[in-house]
Amino acid sequence: MVVGLATAFVGGVTRDLLVSRVPLVFQSPTEIGLGLFGAGLAVVLSVSLRAPDEHGITVVSDAIGLAAFATTGAIVATGAGFSAFGVVAIATINAVGGGAFADILLDRAPFILFDDFYASCAVLGGCAYWLVDTLGAIDGGAAVACAAVTVTVRVVAVTRGWYVPTVDHLKSIAK
Repeated sequence: MVVGLATAFVGGVTRDLLVSRVPLVFQSPTEIGLGLFGAGLAVVLSVSLRAPDEHGITVVSDAIGLAAFATTGAIVATGAGFSAFGVVAIATINAVGGGAFADILLDRAPFILFDDFYASCAVLGGCAYWLVDTLGAIDGGAAVACAAVTVTVRVVAVTRGWYVPTVDHLKSIAK
């Protein structure tokens, strides 16, 4: 449950500290309740499913969660007056920060630092948010764009086996 709660909250706490506000998780007991529910659901699914990391329910749910956190980060960063880089950075930190911290708690190198096409989805979603917001879309248009891009790219990346090439991989191609 500790790892589950870290996954749920560390990205948002980091986001809130970077924009100089009291972290949302410390403002409402409802947030902890939702985090506990999500962590409990993750435990149930991991026990119930044969290959939980590859199951369609898990992949789509994770993509939706990634998009929700990226979108929230982009909205908060925009509201705080951040630059384009800041919006994309906060969107990404909010989306993947908890998972990276959970990997550290589990004594694993965070997978987002290697070849998985995961954080890149949040980066692309954050870019979509900034672009649509800058173009002056209707209210909510930037959020919809961020969520749609993040979910779509993540689901396509998983189904097509996309990865971010590592230096070692690029060296092997160059030989």
